[in-house]
Amino acid sequence: MSTHPSRVFVARLLGLDVFDPLGDRLGRLRDVVVLSRGTRGAPHVVGIVVEVPGKKRVFVPMTRITSIDQTQIICTGLVNLRRFEQRGAETLVVAEMFDRRVTLADGSGDATIEDIAMDQHRSKDWFVSKLFVRRGHSLSPFGRLRRNETLIIDWADAQTGAHNEPQAATQFVATHEDLKPADFAEALQEMSDKRRFEVASELQDERLADVLQELPEDDQVEILSALDVERAADILEEMDPDDAADLLAELPSAQAEELLQLMEPQEAEDVRRLLEYDEDTAGGLMTPVPVILPPEATVAEALAHVRREELSPALASSIFIARPPLETPTGRFLGVVHIQQLLRFPPPEPLGNLVDKNLEPLSDQAHISEVARTLATYNLNSLPVVDDDGRLVGAVTVDDVLDHLLPDDWRAHEDDAPIRKLGGRIG
Repeated sequence: MSTHPSRVFVARLLGLDVFDPLGDRLGRLRDVVVLSRGTRGAPHVVGIVVEVPGKKRVFVPMTRITSIDQTQIICTGLVNLRRFEQRGAETLVVAEMFDRRVTLADGSGDATIEDIAMDQHRSKDWFVSKLFVRRGHSLSPFGRLRRNETLIIDWADAQTGAHNEPQAATQFVATHEDLKPADFAEALQEMSDKRRFEVASELQDERLADVLQELPEDDQVEILSALDVERAADILEEMDPDDAADLLAELPSAQAEELLQLMEPQEAEDVRRLLEYDEDTAGGLMTPVPVILPPEATVAEALAHVRREELSPALASSIFIARPPLETPTGRFLGVVHIQQLLRFPPPEPLGNLVDKNLEPLSDQAHISEVARTLATYNLNSLPVVDDDGRLVGAVTVDDVLDHLLPDDWRAHEDDAPIRKLGGRIG
């Protein structure tokens, strides 16, 4: 750690809580914003990006930061709640500078930025001062090959490449691995198209699928279309079938069919069935893979199924009981067992004894208005959907309905938000 009294390394700040002077938590630091000064010197640090409660990212100028070190950040408590938008020559340190290639001024070759230090000057302004870089192969003064050497250099001792140069995203992905998919998606939306594609390419298939599902449809299409077609098909397989169907519906028919042909047959079949429905129907909203068990299954077995990490809370709230086959479309649909009932009966109890027979299933052709009314009337998180033969074909969850009823750009929607004091109001 540096002994410089006013020097901090950005990577060590990530995730730190930001407090007001009274000790009330305002949010969590997610990035640092710098402004290039060209040939006049090192970049000027103009502010930080803070994730406030509600998962919104806002800008806090450095002029409002009263204390900053490797353990906490304190600001005046006055924060503009408008969503952060990058301007002009501003650069995000974590999103855009980490992993950037630089050429070392001593002629020893290229290196990659892994961290950046910033110092506070006597003027109270903060500037980028040091780069922590890693270089691959270089020659020592004795002619020996050095591998993966790390070193700290002055900002002036490195020359950055052009902004349009290809750039890795290893550091960004590593420093944001704790983010939930929705929060990672918001971070992606703040980036340029080039950087967004680079970060997406670095993600594992399952992680990228989860993040894509949280992006607006236009961004989903752009990222998927930029991927190699075989990887794009792999990503679609990892997505929930209803989300994959929604995404394919936005693509040209020829492109969508090519991707379906490359998907695993079973995964593609689920998506094809969903694409046959009108988007305003229960069939167009549903997921074809809810929790389905036979009436002979026990409470213990049901609890084991709903504990699966990949299940959303809405899907985990109900178990759908049907005769075999248990994959949709199932045998005859018998009813629903709610999770509260599982908690009230002993583990060996058969689910057939707990079925809620008063809950009528929805037709797969039911309009979304009927779906919404039924969910609201009975205070449910999910509803069974059946075909004309009474076979379960899927389930509609409340989040699916909300996603459909909200405006297409709801993720990017932002009301005017004045500067206000957050301390004591947000935990």
